[in-house]
Amino acid sequence: MANHQKTNFFWPGYADLMNNLFYIMLVLYVLTFVILKNEQAKYKADAEQLRQIRRIEHAVNNIDTTRHYFAYDSVYQKHVLSINVQFASGQYDIHQLSDNTRDSLRKAGERIRNLILQSQKEKALEVKFLVIIEGQASRDGSARNFPLSHERARALLHFWKSNSIDMEQLKNCELVVAGSGEGGLPRIQPDVPPANQRFLIHIIPKIGSFKKNKK
Repeated sequence: MANHQKTNFFWPGYADLMNNLFYIMLVLYVLTFVILKNEQAKYKADAEQLRQIRRIEHAVNNIDTTRHYFAYDSVYQKHVLSINVQFASGQYDIHQLSDNTRDSLRKAGERIRNLILQSQKEKALEVKFLVIIEGQASRDGSARNFPLSHERARALLHFWKSNSIDMEQLKNCELVVAGSGEGGLPRIQPDVPPANQRFLIHIIPKIGSFKKNKK
Protein backbone atom coordinates (compact mmCIF):
# COMPACT_ATOMS: atom_id res chain seq x y z
CA MET A 1 0.00 0.00 0.00
CA ALA A 2 2.84 2.36 0.85
CA ASN A 3 4.59 1.64 -2.46
CA HIS A 4 1.37 2.34 -4.38
CA GLN A 5 1.01 5.74 -2.68
CA LYS A 6 4.62 6.62 -3.51
CA THR A 7 4.02 5.74 -7.17
CA ASN A 8 0.88 7.88 -7.35
CA PHE A 9 2.80 10.78 -5.80
CA PHE A 10 5.67 10.45 -8.24
CA TRP A 11 3.73 10.63 -11.51
CA PRO A 12 1.77 13.85 -10.84
CA GLY A 13 5.02 15.48 -9.67
CA TYR A 14 6.80 14.36 -12.82
CA ALA A 15 3.97 15.64 -15.00
CA ASP A 16 4.06 19.04 -13.28
CA LEU A 17 7.79 19.20 -13.80
CA MET A 18 7.48 18.44 -17.50
CA ASN A 19 4.73 21.05 -17.87
CA ASN A 20 6.90 23.64 -16.18
CA LEU A 21 9.85 22.76 -18.43
CA PHE A 22 7.59 23.04 -21.47
CA TYR A 23 6.43 26.52 -20.45
CA ILE A 24 10.02 27.59 -19.74
CA MET A 25 11.14 26.37 -23.16
CA LEU A 26 8.17 28.10 -24.77
CA VAL A 27 9.02 31.40 -23.07
CA LEU A 28 12.67 31.06 -24.07
CA TYR A 29 11.66 30.33 -27.66
CA VAL A 30 9.43 33.40 -27.81
CA LEU A 31 12.15 35.60 -26.28
CA THR A 32 14.72 34.24 -28.71
CA PHE A 33 12.39 34.82 -31.63
CA VAL A 34 11.72 38.43 -30.59
CA ILE A 35 15.42 39.14 -30.03
CA LEU A 36 16.35 37.67 -33.41
CA LYS A 37 13.64 39.69 -35.16
CA ASN A 38 14.93 42.87 -33.51
CA GLU A 39 18.50 42.02 -34.47
CA GLN A 40 17.39 41.30 -38.03
CA ALA A 41 15.71 44.70 -38.25
CA LYS A 42 18.85 46.34 -36.85
CA TYR A 43 21.06 44.58 -39.41
CA LYS A 44 18.77 45.68 -42.22
CA ALA A 45 18.89 49.28 -40.97
CA ASP A 46 22.69 49.13 -40.68
CA ALA A 47 22.97 47.69 -44.19
CA GLU A 48 20.76 50.44 -45.57
CA GLN A 49 22.78 53.08 -43.72
CA LEU A 50 26.01 51.67 -45.13
CA ARG A 51 24.53 51.73 -48.62
CA GLN A 52 23.54 55.38 -48.19
CA ILE A 53 26.97 56.30 -46.80
CA ARG A 54 28.72 54.69 -49.76
CA ARG A 55 26.38 56.47 -52.15
CA ILE A 56 27.19 59.84 -50.55
CA GLU A 57 30.93 59.13 -50.59
CA HIS A 58 30.69 58.10 -54.23
CA ALA A 59 28.85 61.34 -55.06
CA VAL A 60 31.53 63.39 -53.27
CA ASN A 61 34.43 61.58 -54.92
CA ASN A 62 32.79 61.95 -58.33
CA ILE A 63 31.65 65.54 -57.96
CA ASP A 64 33.32 66.27 -61.30
CA THR A 65 33.73 63.23 -63.55
CA THR A 66 35.09 65.43 -66.33
CA ARG A 67 37.95 66.49 -64.03
CA HIS A 68 37.55 69.97 -65.51
CA TYR A 69 37.11 71.63 -62.11
CA PHE A 70 38.29 69.04 -59.58
CA ALA A 71 40.77 66.20 -59.46
CA TYR A 72 40.44 63.81 -56.53
CA ASP A 73 43.71 62.78 -54.91
CA SER A 74 43.09 59.29 -53.51
CA VAL A 75 46.38 59.28 -51.59
CA TYR A 76 45.64 62.40 -49.56
CA GLN A 77 41.85 62.11 -49.98
CA LYS A 78 41.46 65.70 -51.08
CA HIS A 79 39.89 67.47 -54.02
CA VAL A 80 42.43 69.60 -55.86
CA LEU A 81 41.07 72.32 -58.09
CA SER A 82 42.07 71.43 -61.63
CA ILE A 83 41.69 75.09 -62.49
CA ASN A 84 45.10 76.57 -63.27
CA VAL A 85 44.91 79.43 -60.78
CA GLN A 86 48.60 80.15 -60.19
CA PHE A 87 48.48 83.54 -58.49
CA ALA A 88 51.37 85.85 -59.09
CA SER A 89 53.88 85.78 -56.23
CA GLY A 90 52.55 87.62 -53.19
CA GLN A 91 49.07 88.06 -54.72
CA TYR A 92 45.67 86.79 -53.53
CA ASP A 93 43.14 89.02 -55.33
CA ILE A 94 40.75 86.83 -57.33
CA HIS A 95 39.94 89.75 -59.63
CA GLN A 96 43.52 89.78 -60.89
CA LEU A 97 42.90 86.36 -62.46
CA SER A 98 41.62 85.97 -66.00
CA ASP A 99 37.92 85.98 -66.83
CA ASN A 100 38.04 82.29 -67.78
CA THR A 101 39.72 81.37 -64.50
CA ARG A 102 37.16 83.29 -62.44
CA ASP A 103 34.32 81.69 -64.40
CA SER A 104 35.75 78.23 -63.70
CA LEU A 105 36.13 79.04 -59.99
CA ARG A 106 32.48 80.13 -59.90
CA LYS A 107 31.33 76.90 -61.57
CA ALA A 108 33.44 74.84 -59.16
CA GLY A 109 31.71 76.53 -56.23
CA GLU A 110 28.33 75.81 -57.81
CA ARG A 111 29.25 72.13 -58.09
CA ILE A 112 29.95 71.95 -54.36
CA ARG A 113 26.79 73.87 -53.45
CA ASN A 114 24.63 71.66 -55.68
CA LEU A 115 26.09 68.52 -54.14
CA ILE A 116 25.18 69.76 -50.67
CA LEU A 117 21.70 70.87 -51.76
CA GLN A 118 21.07 67.49 -53.35
CA SER A 119 21.94 65.72 -50.10
CA GLN A 120 19.23 67.70 -48.31
CA LYS A 121 16.67 65.76 -50.35
CA GLU A 122 17.88 62.49 -48.83
CA LYS A 123 15.12 61.29 -46.51
CA ALA A 124 16.75 58.30 -44.87
CA LEU A 125 20.10 59.77 -43.88
CA GLU A 126 21.14 63.00 -42.22
CA VAL A 127 24.27 64.15 -44.01
CA LYS A 128 26.27 67.23 -43.11
CA PHE A 129 29.31 68.46 -44.98
CA LEU A 130 32.53 69.98 -43.77
CA VAL A 131 33.97 72.05 -46.62
CA ILE A 132 37.48 73.38 -46.16
CA ILE A 133 38.96 75.94 -48.53
CA GLU A 134 42.72 75.57 -48.15
CA GLY A 135 45.03 78.12 -49.73
CA GLN A 136 48.59 77.19 -50.68
CA ALA A 137 51.81 79.04 -51.45
CA SER A 138 55.01 78.21 -53.29
CA ARG A 139 58.21 77.48 -51.41
CA ASP A 140 59.92 80.69 -52.45
CA GLY A 141 61.25 81.62 -49.02
CA SER A 142 58.79 84.45 -48.43
CA ALA A 143 57.99 85.13 -44.76
CA ARG A 144 54.39 85.93 -45.77
CA ASN A 145 53.55 82.58 -47.33
CA PHE A 146 51.49 81.35 -44.40
CA PRO A 147 49.21 84.43 -44.05
CA LEU A 148 49.20 84.75 -47.85
CA SER A 149 47.78 81.25 -48.28
CA HIS A 150 44.99 82.08 -45.82
CA GLU A 151 44.25 85.34 -47.68
CA ARG A 152 43.90 83.36 -50.91
CA ALA A 153 41.41 80.97 -49.33
CA ARG A 154 39.44 83.86 -47.83
CA ALA A 155 39.42 85.62 -51.21
CA LEU A 156 37.85 82.55 -52.82
CA LEU A 157 35.19 82.45 -50.11
CA HIS A 158 34.27 86.10 -50.71
CA PHE A 159 34.32 85.55 -54.47
CA TRP A 160 31.82 82.71 -54.16
CA LYS A 161 29.60 84.77 -51.87
CA SER A 162 29.66 87.66 -54.35
CA ASN A 163 28.34 85.20 -56.93
CA SER A 164 25.48 83.99 -54.70
CA ILE A 165 27.33 80.82 -53.68
CA ASP A 166 27.05 81.16 -49.91
CA MET A 167 27.58 77.69 -48.48
CA GLU A 168 27.69 79.06 -44.94
CA GLN A 169 23.94 79.63 -45.21
CA LEU A 170 23.22 75.97 -45.98
CA LYS A 171 21.86 74.20 -42.90
CA ASN A 172 23.87 71.02 -43.54
CA CYS A 173 27.22 72.64 -44.29
CA GLU A 174 30.08 73.88 -42.15
CA LEU A 175 32.64 75.90 -44.07
CA VAL A 176 36.20 76.48 -42.88
CA VAL A 177 38.84 78.74 -44.41
CA ALA A 178 42.45 77.65 -43.91
CA GLY A 179 45.92 78.41 -45.17
CA SER A 180 48.68 75.79 -45.21
CA GLY A 181 51.47 78.05 -46.43
CA GLU A 182 54.28 75.95 -47.85
CA GLY A 183 53.23 72.79 -46.03
CA GLY A 184 49.93 71.69 -47.58
CA LEU A 185 49.69 68.36 -49.40
CA PRO A 186 49.64 67.34 -52.18
CA ARG A 187 52.10 69.68 -53.85
CA ILE A 188 53.18 70.09 -57.45
CA GLN A 189 56.81 69.28 -58.14
CA PRO A 190 59.14 71.02 -58.77
CA ASP A 191 57.87 73.32 -56.05
CA VAL A 192 58.87 76.64 -57.57
CA PRO A 193 56.72 79.68 -58.38
CA PRO A 194 54.06 79.77 -59.71
CA ALA A 195 53.46 76.12 -58.76
CA ASN A 196 51.22 75.52 -55.70
CA GLN A 197 49.93 79.09 -55.64
CA ARG A 198 46.46 77.62 -55.67
CA PHE A 199 43.62 76.05 -53.63
CA LEU A 200 42.83 72.65 -52.18
CA ILE A 201 39.22 71.79 -51.42
CA HIS A 202 38.21 69.31 -48.72
CA ILE A 203 34.66 67.98 -48.98
CA ILE A 204 34.03 65.77 -45.99
CA PRO A 205 30.58 64.19 -45.46
CA LYS A 206 29.59 63.75 -41.82
CA ILE A 207 26.88 61.19 -41.25
CA GLY A 208 24.23 62.05 -38.67
CA SER A 209 21.47 59.95 -37.17
CA PHE A 210 19.76 57.35 -39.34
CA LYS A 211 16.05 57.80 -39.92
CA LYS A 212 13.90 54.84 -40.85
CA ASN A 213 11.50 55.46 -43.67
CA LYS A 214 7.90 55.35 -42.54
CA LYS A 215 5.70 52.98 -44.47
